[in-house]
Amino acid sequence: MKIIIGRIVAVLSVGLLLAVGPVKIDPKFQPYVSEQRVAGDLRTAGSDTLSNVVGLWAQQLNKAHPGVRIQVEAKGSSTGPTALMEGQAQFAAMSRAFKSKEVDEFVKKFGFEPTRLRVAIDCLAVYVHKDCPLEEISVPQIRRVFSVDSGDVTWGELGVSDPRWRDRPISLYGRNSASGTYAFFKEVGLSGADFKPTVKEAPGSAGVIQSVASDPLGMGYSGIGFRTPDVKVLRLAFDEGEEAVEASQESANAGTYPLARNLYIYLNYDRAAGLDPLRAEFVRLVYSRDGQESTVKDGFYPVSPKVAVDDLAKVGLKFPEPPQPGTPATAPGSGG
Repeated sequence: MKIIIGRIVAVLSVGLLLAVGPVKIDPKFQPYVSEQRVAGDLRTAGSDTLSNVVGLWAQQLNKAHPGVRIQVEAKGSSTGPTALMEGQAQFAAMSRAFKSKEVDEFVKKFGFEPTRLRVAIDCLAVYVHKDCPLEEISVPQIRRVFSVDSGDVTWGELGVSDPRWRDRPISLYGRNSASGTYAFFKEVGLSGADFKPTVKEAPGSAGVIQSVASDPLGMGYSGIGFRTPDVKVLRLAFDEGEEAVEASQESANAGTYPLARNLYIYLNYDRAAGLDPLRAEFVRLVYSRDGQESTVKDGFYPVSPKVAVDDLAKVGLKFPEPPQPGTPATAPGSGG
């Protein structure tokens, strides 16, 4: 199996990605059981945020189907639509939805819209150094800190009284404009305002975390799955004076965490032609218990069975029913 992760180092097994709190996978999700043996080349392109979990899904699919060769390219969500339209990838991994312009270009070329599958839930987190005394921040404060709406913001303006931070300006770290995380944070966290030119951009999410971890005055944003022990995740509030909440599965599902988002994979699905077996097996694996366990392992939150049912139906697939009592179990990954 060949995995290409663009300009970042894949962290698939070294234990650096930490899930926050207990995460529950609905028992309705069944272990992956292949319906047919498949082989061939499978390519994904797009989001850096999704690169690690797509790599884990790729490993699982390759284990069940050794004849499958998988390439994962992660140079940012903005590269996914082009790769999908030009046939350079069967899946576009996206940490944001396709923009209207991207959908229009796809429709112009193929005559139908790209199919969007919701594969995970992420909480975009605001990070500070582990020793920083700040514990929470509101969305309006995020806009003041990161956007051109105001000048440099000091830690004291956010309520920090410790003299080591109080009068010092905040050092800012973020993603580059090719990133879907950049686009989502700009839209939701900054209400569409431009970033300050002083924001130091990293090509990958892990790079943002590494920068904040090495800078006691640093603040940055990235997916919750990239948390390490060297940084602190701030609680977030929708507005100043409101209760700030932690990034968690519960707050994401309840809509109380301001920067919760869906993560997607898109594919070129022609209903008249149907879904080929190779792509079908990959999609079925993603929506299996094994696939959702990889989602959790990478620090994200699983989708609900309803989302799985609805999105599998978009590509002509059915959500597996649990085996009836007395029915012999089929070994995970074995042929049906």
